[in-house]
Amino acid sequence: MGIKIISKNRKARHEYEILDKYEAGMVLLGTEVKALRAVKVNLGGGWVDVREDRAVLCDVHIGHYEHGNVMNHDQKRRRPLLLSKREIKKLNQQVQEKGMAIVPLAIYFKGSYIKIEIGVGRGKNLHDKRQASKKRDADRTMRRVIKESR
Repeated sequence: MGIKIISKNRKARHEYEILDKYEAGMVLLGTEVKALRAVKVNLGGGWVDVREDRAVLCDVHIGHYEHGNVMNHDQKRRRPLLLSKREIKKLNQQVQEKGMAIVPLAIYFKGSYIKIEIGVGRGKNLHDKRQASKKRDADRTMRRVIKESR
């Protein structure tokens, strides 16, 4: 079973410190699956709402299937996620902490199934974002120097 990434949410890793990750299935309509095969998805701004015994993906834009008809799907509809009760309970406990959020990280094909990777994260401050940027730049220059010395 090969994994083919459809879309990644790079902004989520910049805005949040990801503490835990989960893989979930999604309840999708036929036109949504076809739109995902055509890579018409935007994970930016999306989040996961956990209530009682359900998890729902909110504000993720899946564009219209271009060969669809009047029965095309709503682009920003709330999509239920397929997680076990134990995972949902754990997510609910983690979100109760102050400053924690559940965000979509990537959407991909795993064999013939469409999966979404969600992450529980704590929001970063401006100071944390600057530190991460400095560290990334330092690592990049270090790799370049090592490469040139060979």
